Amino acid sequence: MSGRARLALGAWAATLMAACALLPLVSPATWIVQAAFLLGVQSAVGAVTRRVPLARPLTVAAQALVTLLMLTLIFARQQAFLGIVPGPEAFQHFADLLQQGSDDIARYAIPAPLDSDGIRLMLLGGVLVIGLAVDTLAVTFRSAAPAGLPLLALYSVAAGLSDGGADWFWFLVAAGGYLMLLLAEGRDRLSQWGRVFGGAPRTPGGEPGPVAPVRTGRRIGVLALGIALVVPVALPAMSGGLLDGAGTGVGSGTGGGGTISAVNPLVSLRDSLNVDEDRQVLTLKTNTSDISDLYLRIVSLDDFDGSTWKPSKRHITSVPDKLPTPTGLGPDVKRAEIETRISASDWYAQDWLPMPYPPSGVDVSGKWRYEPVGMTLVGDHGETTRGKTYLVKSLDVQPTAEQLADAPDPSPALEREYTKLPSSVPAVVGKTARQVTAGSANHYEQAVKLQEYFASTGGFQYSTQVQVGTGPQAIAKFLKDKEGFCVHFSFAMAAMARSLGIPARVAVGFAPGSPQADNTVSVGLKDAHAWPELYFEGVGWTRFEPTPTRGVTPSYTQSDNTGNTLPDVTQPSASAGSSASAAPSATTSCSAQDRKLGACSAALPLDTAKPGDSGPSWYQIAGWVLLGVLVLAVPLVPMLWRLRRRSVRLASGQHAPVGLTRPKADRARNGGRGSTDVDMESSAIVVEADARYSAEVAAGHVLAVWRELTDTAWDYGIPPDDALTPRKAAARIVRLGQLDPATAESAHRVASAVEQVLFSPRPHAVPGLADDVRRVRAALRARVSWPTRVRAVVAPRSAVRAVWDLMDRWTDVQARANERWTAVLTRTRRPSGQQSG
Repeated sequence: MSGRARLALGAWAATLMAACALLPLVSPATWIVQAAFLLGVQSAVGAVTRRVPLARPLTVAAQALVTLLMLTLIFARQQAFLGIVPGPEAFQHFADLLQQGSDDIARYAIPAPLDSDGIRLMLLGGVLVIGLAVDTLAVTFRSAAPAGLPLLALYSVAAGLSDGGADWFWFLVAAGGYLMLLLAEGRDRLSQWGRVFGGAPRTPGGEPGPVAPVRTGRRIGVLALGIALVVPVALPAMSGGLLDGAGTGVGSGTGGGGTISAVNPLVSLRDSLNVDEDRQVLTLKTNTSDISDLYLRIVSLDDFDGSTWKPSKRHITSVPDKLPTPTGLGPDVKRAEIETRISASDWYAQDWLPMPYPPSGVDVSGKWRYEPVGMTLVGDHGETTRGKTYLVKSLDVQPTAEQLADAPDPSPALEREYTKLPSSVPAVVGKTARQVTAGSANHYEQAVKLQEYFASTGGFQYSTQVQVGTGPQAIAKFLKDKEGFCVHFSFAMAAMARSLGIPARVAVGFAPGSPQADNTVSVGLKDAHAWPELYFEGVGWTRFEPTPTRGVTPSYTQSDNTGNTLPDVTQPSASAGSSASAAPSATTSCSAQDRKLGACSAALPLDTAKPGDSGPSWYQIAGWVLLGVLVLAVPLVPMLWRLRRRSVRLASGQHAPVGLTRPKADRARNGGRGSTDVDMESSAIVVEADARYSAEVAAGHVLAVWRELTDTAWDYGIPPDDALTPRKAAARIVRLGQLDPATAESAHRVASAVEQVLFSPRPHAVPGLADDVRRVRAALRARVSWPTRVRAVVAPRSAVRAVWDLMDRWTDVQARANERWTAVLTRTRRPSGQQSG
């Protein structure tokens, strides 16, 4: 196998091994097989075009074109010409898929489902782009070390998105792939990189030689890949859905599939309730005669971190034809199935599907998925409620007070999950709960007393104008000020119930709307509501209503046995549109004025923002990836520049030819005559020119090696002194570096070669100078501390020459430009003394 073939195989393996770090993020992991095949095709195209051979840019262009064609064949066949040639429609489809992928990343928990074409395109396309970069650097341009940068970017993105745990394992896999790539570059190439990556003399005083490629690759890998461990810490944290929750985020949970994060109901609910116009959100038509308990539930918030409530990460599945019986509902509890047809307004775009709880069946068009724990439906691939009409079958559960009072203890797992309270919760929460429920015989009586405390006996006032408050002290402040709206009441009651050992969560949705003359029910912005749900074994999750003047007090909480003083007459939600009307509200669209006033931005948890607002878009992720590459590349630039410069210098010294002559083309320019056609005079001129050319090349080789010697000494703490002759400069390096006699002889040998090419009338190349420089470098390195060694590699002092070189080149460019401009002015200037006609 040729050297380039080994490099191509190493680049393919390195990219694939680094891509393995993405395996925990998506399920199932079968995409890696497809990625391996596509990478193989991409690598094979590069091998064929290099063998032709094509110019390097054409090789890269051919690989990029084949990559685009493969992605078109997989993802945009229907939009492409002949199913493979992309056109404007195909590129638009790619853009839509990338947008869809960014939305899915924002909404799915880890591991995200592979059936999302957007996520699959981002996976395969990203791996192929990284593979193209690695193949270009390592194989086409024969520079394996910089090829580690795109590999590090790929690993860093995976490490930043993952939940941890096995990150160390994927780091080892990615590191192993990079080391394989370095080994494939070959022992000869690695030995030219200098003493850091070369070996020490095998015997004391012996000739230095390259170490085994394994040790060489390990040193490179440890130096470069180690930076990847700190990148996820250095980069600002990405968040949202798969990126671990922005805003409300997502809490702890099984993480087995994916769900969406709710908009923070603290702000959303208040905005909905404070709008000037109670705009219609939903229209209902149901077969039940009593709508007092027809709450439309959107999502349940069951993860409490001490500051706010939010939904846990939950596994989501396809929507079953018949939904299962809700958790905890026993056969003895009275129930009736009702049907409700719900129509959403054209302006209302909600990721969750508002439904009566508990639903038993849903008939809705579009892409929806089912979250079994909360019994909710979530939109998939950008699906929302906008303009939807759907049918929901639900259970009207009618427990008695006796059934709730006699409920047995829940399972330990459920109790443990839904009674968790963080240590940051103020002690006043539990203390107040115990005081309010003193004398209760069971959890049911405690729950009713808590509801009564907030709704009537505790002196609380309902107001949507108060600040929502943040942090662990928000509930304590609410209990002290006794003023708030439904969010405060539901959050506080749920937290107090948990402090008493009652499993509790918070539901967000809409309270019962207003009956209309056409037998429909209108649900408006001001019907947005939040309420606590408490769990009782045998009944399941049970609604309570602690918010005064809002919603409907459940009939099963009005038992005479509890001695509560709640009013017996239930009242519907105090909606602004509670009075019956002949037709539903006509305000079903959002005008520009409404948008300016913010009336269209709130109906809990209303999402009228741009599609990408649920999480970072693909170009934001690409920006973070680019930032990661820059974070890695900038510190490595001095090291990579210095390694390249050392490689060129020592390679020129190692292979400096003796008796070098000019190319035959230069010697045959005199009319194309061959050696048999020239006379003795012409032959003498050619020989003299050859000798002059050989001397110039030899001088260049020797001076390059001398510059490498002085720069190496500079890297290890001995700055150059240009005022000294080469002989005195070598003596200074020997003295300050405390070199042994054998190494000192090597330094003086290089200095003597420099003087020979500078002052001899017939300079010639001297073999073995590169080995002399390596011997000096090994000795200098052995006599300094380890911080100096690290600095000599990572931040070499002599790298400042790169800046000097750029300044010199800029000066040369300016000088040439001035010369050309002067020449132009000279040609256009009239001769002296010439008069105009």
